[in-house]
Amino acid sequence: MIIKLNHAEAKKLMEDKPGLILVDVRTPEEFDECYIDGAVNIPLDGLEETAEEKLPDKSAEIMVYCRSGKRAKQAAEILEGSGYEHIYDMGGLIDWPFELIM
Repeated sequence: MIIKLNHAEAKKLMEDKPGLILVDVRTPEEFDECYIDGAVNIPLDGLEETAEEKLPDKSAEIMVYCRSGKRAKQAAEILEGSGYEHIYDMGGLIDWPFELIM
């Protein structure tokens, strides 16, 4: 199931669930510019092929994000279609009001 979150809800979930897996689906170049602390970079264009290797626990809670939200939505749908059970879509970083690693 995919749950869409706004930024405040996403931030609270990150604070409340230390085991949450945060996945940045932007390109490696975009990821190198800035990212949310603790995120792993799994670009959307390889997600379907590498998800099971990089995210082996299909019952884990996974939150996806990108730059604007479009790729995050696609990533959430790919993960759901691959059998992942707990997916959160927090959209994009464009207007992320919290701290980023630069």
